[in-house]
Amino acid sequence: MDRRALPDPDQASTPDETVAPRTVAEERIADIWEELLGVRAGVHQSFFALGGHSILAVRLISRLRAEFEVTLPVRVVFERPTIAQLGEEVEARIRAEIAALSDAELLAGADKV
Repeated sequence: MDRRALPDPDQASTPDETVAPRTVAEERIADIWEELLGVRAGVHQSFFALGGHSILAVRLISRLRAEFEVTLPVRVVFERPTIAQLGEEVEARIRAEIAALSDAELLAGADKV
């Protein structure tokens, strides 16, 4: 086998690095990450592997709260450190908030749209 014909492992990208955001939530989270970390990340890359740390995690949670109007504990970033996982978490919490609304609250919200 000609080893020179193989791609350089340091230059080869993994699927995790190249998966672009697939949902609106993932896209918005990716934008926040880019502002905080200074890099455009794939949806399966870890916040911490890209240079994130606890102080940035707190800032991330604050930005997610402002962007999506959901309350997340900081530990979520440690437990679900990828854009894909955070997107799932945010979407699940939004769905839970909607499910908890009464019919009157849903109708009142529809009148505002």
